[in-house]
Amino acid sequence: MNTTFTLRRFEPAWWLPGPHAQTILGRVLRMRRNRRKVTYVRERFRTPDGDFLDVDFSRPAANRSRTPPIVVLLHGLEGCSDSGYMMEAARLCTEAGLQAAALNFRGRSGAPNRNSRAYHAGETGDLGFLVDSLAERAPGVPLAAIGFSLGGNVLLKYLGERGRDGKPGRLEAAVAVSAPFDLAASTGRMERGMGKVYTRYFLQSLRDGVRAKAAIGPLGYAMTAALDARTLREFDEAVTAPLHGFRDAADYYERSSSIRYLDSIRVPTLVIQARDDPFHPFASDHESTLAANPWLHDGWVERGGHMGFVEGAGPWATRFWAEAETVRFIASILDRNRADARQDDMAIRR
Repeated sequence: MNTTFTLRRFEPAWWLPGPHAQTILGRVLRMRRNRRKVTYVRERFRTPDGDFLDVDFSRPAANRSRTPPIVVLLHGLEGCSDSGYMMEAARLCTEAGLQAAALNFRGRSGAPNRNSRAYHAGETGDLGFLVDSLAERAPGVPLAAIGFSLGGNVLLKYLGERGRDGKPGRLEAAVAVSAPFDLAASTGRMERGMGKVYTRYFLQSLRDGVRAKAAIGPLGYAMTAALDARTLREFDEAVTAPLHGFRDAADYYERSSSIRYLDSIRVPTLVIQARDDPFHPFASDHESTLAANPWLHDGWVERGGHMGFVEGAGPWATRFWAEAETVRFIASILDRNRADARQDDMAIRR
């Protein structure tokens, strides 16, 4: 069901006009703020298929007698736990009395993963494995998750899959920020205008990953085609689709896009999205689909770019609205759940 949570109004920084300024400088400013303000403790989880996931935990407050609620953080395409938005969210979680568990998708923790498979926008198995692992080793500890960009798509799909099965899962609250509801449309946007500039950045990182994997063993796809890709669609056609059992890139986009799963989500979920996102084209049916599900909280704003959402009077006084609101939403849901549990317990004792 929807909550009574009210988003604080987003006031875009006047000195960052337009979506590209918010997107590009938002990334730079986040890195500058959090470079020395987040301390992680890394733990390696062995996956059932013989691979591993590296998860970076923020340090909980030293005076806590019990394990605090855990918030799983999911990064975007070619991101990692050290991405600016991940560190900002981890910092705010810690300040709110929560422990962040920043998941590095396979191959994104600084070392190539062991198996040929990698990560992609529709791969929810690793998230499910991590959530179940955390729940089993810390019974009764509340769990929540925040997904950014590609990680937001993964999270929404994960929630929708479990909603369809009638088993919402172990997460009590979730937030998706700048998620690509329609992967085909988003990939098409990245093939035009400024999208080509962003694409070159992503492809450079993706090619580096291909070379790193080739140095340790067979790839499972044609290396030449991967390195020759000039668009994300071409890369997905050459790598993502054959590596993960999709017929082609179109099949991958169709089966993995979170828009197909939004109506099945049964966990309180905040979705933050800017209508001027330069990566993901706005479509009215996305907004109507969100509004139709009472478990989803609509966080549309007119401006903000992709993972931008920068406020403040100047570069010396920046605030990152999206991360602040995501952590506030998570904390409010977990607090409400704890209050409800206490009331139920008191009623039983009477």
